[in-house]
Amino acid sequence: MAAVWSGCSTSCGSFSQELPRRSVKGGQGTRVRPATGGRSRGDARPVSGGTVTARGACVCRAAPCVLESDVTGKEEAGLGIRGVEDERPGAAGFDYHQRHGLRRRPARPAAVEKDPVGARSVPSASASEPADKFEREGSRLHFLEERDEELLSRRLMKLSQSNKVRSAIELFDSMLASGLQPNAHACNSLLASFVRRGSSVDAMKMYEFMKGKGLATGHTYTLILKAVARTEGYISALQMFSEIEECNESRETLDVIVYNTMISACGRAKDWRQVEKLWGRLAENSLSGTLMTYDLLVSTFVQCGQSELAIAAYEEMLRGGLDPSEDIMKAIIASCTKEGRWEFALATFRRMLSAGMKPNIIVFNSVINSLGKAGEDELAFRMYHLLTSSGLEPDQYTWSALLSALYRSGRCWDALELFQGIKSKNPSVLNSHLYNIALMSCERLGQWEHALQLLWMMEKSGLQISAVSYNHVIRACEVACEPKVALKVYRRMTHERCSPDTFTHLSVIRACIWGSLWDEVEDILEEVAPDSSIYNTVIHGLCLRGKIRLARRVYTKMRSIGLTPDGKTRSFMLQHIASAE
Repeated sequence: MAAVWSGCSTSCGSFSQELPRRSVKGGQGTRVRPATGGRSRGDARPVSGGTVTARGACVCRAAPCVLESDVTGKEEAGLGIRGVEDERPGAAGFDYHQRHGLRRRPARPAAVEKDPVGARSVPSASASEPADKFEREGSRLHFLEERDEELLSRRLMKLSQSNKVRSAIELFDSMLASGLQPNAHACNSLLASFVRRGSSVDAMKMYEFMKGKGLATGHTYTLILKAVARTEGYISALQMFSEIEECNESRETLDVIVYNTMISACGRAKDWRQVEKLWGRLAENSLSGTLMTYDLLVSTFVQCGQSELAIAAYEEMLRGGLDPSEDIMKAIIASCTKEGRWEFALATFRRMLSAGMKPNIIVFNSVINSLGKAGEDELAFRMYHLLTSSGLEPDQYTWSALLSALYRSGRCWDALELFQGIKSKNPSVLNSHLYNIALMSCERLGQWEHALQLLWMMEKSGLQISAVSYNHVIRACEVACEPKVALKVYRRMTHERCSPDTFTHLSVIRACIWGSLWDEVEDILEEVAPDSSIYNTVIHGLCLRGKIRLARRVYTKMRSIGLTPDGKTRSFMLQHIASAE
């Protein structure tokens, strides 16, 4: 087939020749001198009907195309051969010179001998270009013999998809100059090539052209919104999207893919409120979400900490008859753990198994943690046995979830026994969190000796001991009525330069009050920063132990440093003042 663009064509092959300006006066044609280097020299002669004819070819002024000559013979016009830089030799319509032994060389404009009499110039091809021609610096117009818009559009799509952007632009401009219009698919392909290259200005020009011609489709809006979100931010893309929605014509072409594009842009910016709004507008426009829609919704809500919205999107997805992906179900199980919905987490886990998926250790840990938080220790250990039967090895998160399940179920002795088993069989997984769970069990049981032993083991293993760990030990001493031991742990804590917090002071002061260590109570009050809760606790304990005089002294000091007593403290003071009177 003859070449459709990038030059002239004949029945034998394909040539390219830029038309020189021609002068005519008094109906006399001008002589055209062919370019040198041809196989023979051809003479030009005037032809009626607005054409100039050379041997072997006939050029039409009415349209930018080359017509085949009805003159046959061995002589050929000496026209320069010029291809497009983006095309390779041998492409369809560009191999005539190879078959006939011609050498490829740049075209030179034919010399024009002006008539001795004054000549008037003929408008060039660019003078007849339409006003809406797509402008591009360096773009050249080519004479098109092919007039089939669908065929030209397919070739424009091929060039755009091959990232031959310069050739695609020249073909696009040449089609507009010839009064031909590419179809929407071809324009979308060229727009996509601009977006891939990061040419935002060219992409916007193409978008405006398509919108003006009524060629914009849902794919067009998807491409331009992606480009705007990447270059100007998702806020600008949201503004453009709102304008598109407000237009009645464009609203009809919006599809769920366009909404997915905006949900993705807002999700990357962690703007879950806009994502929720887009989700609602999707339903208002009677559009059903796809698997990609719910994947974006669930992942965005989970990343932003909106577990309830993530679960709601998942439930809507199931009502729509869509099968969730493995990633979605993993995210939902994590959300259920956070929200305490262990039954929903367990149902999602069963759905994974029925779909033939193999949950990893993270999924198992999430389900065990969810069951442990709910106090479902038996189900948690069933899940643990399923984990081991699946060939997976429990890690520190698994043991932490199991210890928490036992502690929350009130099985503190079992928790300490399990911790001892972990210590003997898997000592490498022990960390501060596992020790703290064991210390919490000691605190609840009042096992201060065991708590001290665990604290010593933490120091020996080189773990960083936090104020939380010391607080559990002091609290265990308080429960066991061992105030002197609690005071020693407190001194050890300050000696190790671990800063006590409010819970530390409250616990050690309560232990000293119930142990009748009054001097130590006053010493601790001198050490701590002014805190209403600490002073209120001291006054309550002193009043309950009958140390009214000391309680009044502490109350006076409390008011002098500007602290406000609570209602219970005032009640104690008024009661004892009235009884003293």
